[in-house]
Amino acid sequence: MNQISPMAFVHPEAQLGDNNIIGPFCYIDRNVVIGDNNLLQNSVTINYGARIGNNNEFFAGAAISAKPQDLKFRGEESLCQIGDFNSFRENVNISRGTASKGTTIIGSHCLIMEDAHVAHDCVLGNNIIMGNSTKLAGEVEVDDNAIISAAVLCHQFCRIGGYVMIQGGSRFSMDVPPYVTIGKEPARFCGLNVIGLRRRGFSNETINQIHDTYRILHSKATLEEGIAAVREQLPATDEVNYIIRFAESSKRGILR
Repeated sequence: MNQISPMAFVHPEAQLGDNNIIGPFCYIDRNVVIGDNNLLQNSVTINYGARIGNNNEFFAGAAISAKPQDLKFRGEESLCQIGDFNSFRENVNISRGTASKGTTIIGSHCLIMEDAHVAHDCVLGNNIIMGNSTKLAGEVEVDDNAIISAAVLCHQFCRIGGYVMIQGGSRFSMDVPPYVTIGKEPARFCGLNVIGLRRRGFSNETINQIHDTYRILHSKATLEEGIAAVREQLPATDEVNYIIRFAESSKRGILR
């Protein structure tokens, strides 16, 4: 049975699963689907087009599936899809999709801290941490296990690789390749995220292979030359292949 505060509004067309707690002054719009065991503290807004999984927690002032802040949006049908076991802290704002992709996606086991913003058509994987007041512009992609510190500004269409650590206050308009630390001003490659990789169970041998990949990649004048040299000199492990595929598919160029 759901526990819904008498001071909350739930549209009669909204679909709720079981054992959800809806606190006072929450607003749940029509065309919303919410799974089981979710906690909405006070003053949470779940807008049109939200698709929410199970065991998520929404703190005061969070606004989910908000109308996109995009002048090209013309009211087309779009969604905001959220997985399971996520935590959305105070005043987090997540926009729904536009005609571009149709859906903003956030995976599972993510922590989105206070006042963070995820814009339209972003795609976030699993186990992601976004710090306070960090802002992702439209159509940004973030791979699994990325850590983005506080007050980071990410340009639209960028991609952030898995297992990265991005320093607080960073601003960037290029792609962040996997396994690295990014920081300073202007933002640039600052080495591997060694501590994060060890915490995730990467062996010293694997970390050394990742280090060698970037050493070779950055030693060449062009990215294409670096990729060719990596293929020639290193074994095709999962980690090496991930870095190569990421670099080859980058449309904005990678931070070096």
